[in-house]
Amino acid sequence: MEVNLVGTAPNKVLIHGPSKLLVNEYNWHDPNHGIVASYTPTAFDVKDHFGVFRGVDMIESFAQATSGSCAEFLTRLKRGDDTSKTHSDFIPTFISVGGVNFHSYLLEGDTFISMGKIMFFKFRQIVIDGRVYKVPAGLDLNAHFKDFTTEKLNNYEIDDSFTLVAELFGITGRAIKRK
Repeated sequence: MEVNLVGTAPNKVLIHGPSKLLVNEYNWHDPNHGIVASYTPTAFDVKDHFGVFRGVDMIESFAQATSGSCAEFLTRLKRGDDTSKTHSDFIPTFISVGGVNFHSYLLEGDTFISMGKIMFFKFRQIVIDGRVYKVPAGLDLNAHFKDFTTEKLNNYEIDDSFTLVAELFGITGRAIKRK
C-alpha cells in the first residue's frame, strides 16, 4: 500500500465518473494532516457559464481533492484494504459546507490547487478546512511542492505568485457503508 497519494491517479482513488471527476493530480499529501491537489477547468466545466468555473464546482472539486481523497485513503489504510475493496464497500458522500469566502474567480484553463487541512477524522467522517489558489502559469507543481511540509500547510505558506481564490471551512464528508 502506498504511503501517500502523490503519484496516484485520482480516478483510482475517487469513484466519480469521468465527467464529474474534478481532480487532475495529487501534488503533496501527508495522510494525517492534509493534501494539495490540482485541477484545470475544461471547456465542458465552464459551458454555458461565460467561461467561468462556477463556485459550486470549485467547492465540489475541493471536496473531491480533500475530504473525498483523504477519507478514502485513511479508510483504506485503517482497514488494510486495496482501493477496489474500499470502493465496493463504501459510497463517499459530501454532507456539509461550513462556509466559503470567494476572493477571486477561475476561468477555463486556469490551473488551481485545493489545499486542505484535516480538522477531524473518525468513524469514516472527515472535516477539512482549506483554501483554493490559482497557480501561476507554467509552474511545475510537483517540483514546487517537493519540499512542502505540514507546518507550511498549517500556515498556508505559499509563494506570493499564487492568487487566493477561496477559503473553505467545515467541508465534511462521510463514507457510507453499502448495503
